[in-house]
Amino acid sequence: MFPRPIEKASTARQVAYKAALPVALIAWLLPLIAVMLTSARSIEDLNKGNYWGLPEKWMLIENYSEIFRVTPMATYMLNSIIITLPTVVVSVAFATMAGFALAKYNIRFRILLFAIFVGGNFIPFQILAIPVRTLTIDLGFYDTPWALIVFHTAFQTGFCTLFMRNFIAALPNELIEAARVEGVSEWKIFRHIIVPLVRPALAALSVLIFTFVWNDYFWSLVLVQSDEVRPITAGLNALKGQWLASWQLISAGSIIAALPPVALFFLMQRHFIAGLTLGATKG
Repeated sequence: MFPRPIEKASTARQVAYKAALPVALIAWLLPLIAVMLTSARSIEDLNKGNYWGLPEKWMLIENYSEIFRVTPMATYMLNSIIITLPTVVVSVAFATMAGFALAKYNIRFRILLFAIFVGGNFIPFQILAIPVRTLTIDLGFYDTPWALIVFHTAFQTGFCTLFMRNFIAALPNELIEAARVEGVSEWKIFRHIIVPLVRPALAALSVLIFTFVWNDYFWSLVLVQSDEVRPITAGLNALKGQWLASWQLISAGSIIAALPPVALFFLMQRHFIAGLTLGATKG
């Protein structure tokens, strides 16, 4: 006598889920849709207060070309590439080696070292703004790409190490022991056994770190100040001050700034999802 009410409850949940899904999707995409429409408007359209309707005159090509012609957008994007790519490569490489050591070597105080890597991820970055800024000034890195490269590499390596250590710890020790019995060096074990096995994790981690660093705004304001060094996020904030009424250009710049992380995700989507799925099944 009980299956029928349970079946009705299950059907009701499915209906509620299917009804809530498009509503949640629209609410999530609404700001993005507004920015995309604004990036295609004319300044006259904005002055009339047409913020949500379709543009009276589509200025898509004009706005997206003008943002590169009248603003330092190309410099901002180049700065973000210069800052982000070395950070991703170095932090992921260091973290993979550190994760291998913490997972497969009987190092003294190994648990303490791992706890330090984990604990560092829970420190609010905002409380470090003054000492980090002072340190970069003392080192001569302030208002240079090195300020952001060194900072992001140092702080992202902790999260990356936590991520990679958990993946490498789940690999069977028999593979490593068999290679050692054959006389394979530790470097070759790392390069030819560990790295190929954790390739999905490396892809997932690279996408995450690229997105974190590319989208960073807080430290871009704290550690750099000139247009020659500003990355894309701080550059967009500078555009708001220089072209206060040109929201169509600022919106176009925002869309352009969002394209590289989105493109990287879709290029590495298969590896990214495989890496996260593999991590979900590790005990």
